[in-house]
Amino acid sequence: MAAQPVSRMLRRVLRSSVRSCSSGAPVTQPHPGEPSQPAVEVPSGRRRFLREHAAPFSAFLTDGFGRRHSYLRISLTEKCNLRCQYCMPEDGVPLTPKADLLTTEEILTLARLFVKEGVDKIRLTGGEPLIRPDVVDIVAQLHQLEGLRTIGITTNGINLARLLPQLQKAGLSAINISLDTLVPAKFEFIVRRKGFRKVMEGIHKAIELGYSPVKVNCVVMRGLNEDELPDFVALTEGLPLDVRFIEYMPFDGNKWNFRKMVSYKEMLDTLRQQWPELEKLPEEESSTAKAFQIPGFRGRVSFITSMSEHFCGTCNRLRITADGNLKVCLFGNSEVSLRDHLRAGASEEELLSVIGAAVGRKKRQHAGMFSISQMKNRPMILIELFLMCQDSPPAIPSISFRDSLHVQGLRHRVSFSSQMVTLWKGGRLPQMPLLAQRWLGSGLPQRHYGSHLDSDANPKCLSPEPRAPATPSGPLPTSDQLTHVDRKGQAAMVDVGGKPDTERVAVASAVVLLGPVAYKLVQENQLKKGDALVVAQLAGVQAAKLTSQLIPLCHHVALSHVQVQLELDSTRHAVVVRASCQARGPTGVEMEALTSAAVAALTLYDMCKAVSRDIVLAEIMLVSKTGGQRGDFHRT
Repeated sequence: MAAQPVSRMLRRVLRSSVRSCSSGAPVTQPHPGEPSQPAVEVPSGRRRFLREHAAPFSAFLTDGFGRRHSYLRISLTEKCNLRCQYCMPEDGVPLTPKADLLTTEEILTLARLFVKEGVDKIRLTGGEPLIRPDVVDIVAQLHQLEGLRTIGITTNGINLARLLPQLQKAGLSAINISLDTLVPAKFEFIVRRKGFRKVMEGIHKAIELGYSPVKVNCVVMRGLNEDELPDFVALTEGLPLDVRFIEYMPFDGNKWNFRKMVSYKEMLDTLRQQWPELEKLPEEESSTAKAFQIPGFRGRVSFITSMSEHFCGTCNRLRITADGNLKVCLFGNSEVSLRDHLRAGASEEELLSVIGAAVGRKKRQHAGMFSISQMKNRPMILIELFLMCQDSPPAIPSISFRDSLHVQGLRHRVSFSSQMVTLWKGGRLPQMPLLAQRWLGSGLPQRHYGSHLDSDANPKCLSPEPRAPATPSGPLPTSDQLTHVDRKGQAAMVDVGGKPDTERVAVASAVVLLGPVAYKLVQENQLKKGDALVVAQLAGVQAAKLTSQLIPLCHHVALSHVQVQLELDSTRHAVVVRASCQARGPTGVEMEALTSAAVAALTLYDMCKAVSRDIVLAEIMLVSKTGGQRGDFHRT
């Protein structure tokens, strides 16, 4: 709350010369004898509101529609240790030079000013705020500000378990953790990094330290994670979580389109099919979330409906980016540089004039989802974090399985929420290899087949198992010698008897360009030979298991997991094959993955050759491999 009388503040707002300052020199009052600067008239609606509703809240933080901005979000860094799909553009982001970012003292100076004017809640964001070395000190100094009631942080959770005890002692009072999937393999695909287990440990640590509720932010994207909504909700039965489902929002570079967005109403309808007793909770003032709870559950579920049902009318948020720009609307593209004015020596009064002018220009509401998607705005990572990946999620309206399909190994996902809750209650977390996955293709209708029993449906994957100690030496460079040729130039099998057993995972892919006629028949399952996708999928599984019999110098590998996925790509009239293999042993499984993808592609050719001989098999390649002395490989 401002320390000075309200009437004095009102007079200053109504009388002061206010200029539009996007990033230039600071606003200054003219000295006696100098010509005055042209004034920008305070909007009449704003003047009328302030006169009629004089209250003990800063006029500088009150806009023309009477919204009082008591909540400030400060980005501490543009950097992040993840690479999430909807947050970072496909080609990355140019980072601001360090000299142009706000210093710690500048952050605290602005925070003090905003708190003095009435801000009572500050949330620290990024990028990823917990990678900033002095984040604990920043929280501690914010905690000293009189009038600041809440200090929150939004994090991806990777460093949370390690830092949270220090942050709690420093004064951190609220936590939001970004998590878009409960499937470890899918997590690695979405964020292009390992770390699922660390995020889970962070959530567990927050609960252990007494934070309640622990807010979990989940951006819902069609074709990627909308099938996991019930799993997230089930976690709230025994845990003090507020799972917040966020509608997928457009930002620069994330290739947003309407088909990827799952609306609040659709999510709610999905959950009410399983929990018809889901109750709506009273809405808190200025809340962005529509909250619900299942009777008897410890936690609750919320929906952030920025796109389908905006909450602009009660918005009380302002944002300061890591480079010091003030954004009065998350979806707006207008910004005001507070950094430039600070460094030019602007007084507190001059800074307030700049802030007041920006707040006064805030619009009644954002432009709507379709208009926003066409607007130039910062990528999400350069504004703040919800969760941070390079590729855009697929524009797949749905992935459907025919109900009549009962081939062994082809199953719907099995919910594992109850197992997850049990593990969390016991302080244990799921542990399983992270299998690389990629969801390709678009178009309607969409057929998709996978050969695996989902690893999250297997109790063994949810029980901690002892792992072999890491090899102390680093990855070896690739050899410049052919390892399957002896000194005499003759073919020879590599001796792997002395190699240690390690977890090996490999992913390979292939593309079958069918042409429009064959593609349509496969899409509609009208081939006379039968279901080409199912037959090819089974052939790929079988081929992986028989690789040593097909490739002469390959060792026999006891595979623990084979997954073959086939997806239709309507843009190329093609089928994309993706095969992953996993084993624990002394030798890799890339040949098994490549053989699986190639044979699945050949089987598609065989199934369709009666319709067209103009079918091309292309792009047979290793996508990634992990494990082994020579290190990991990931195709970029």
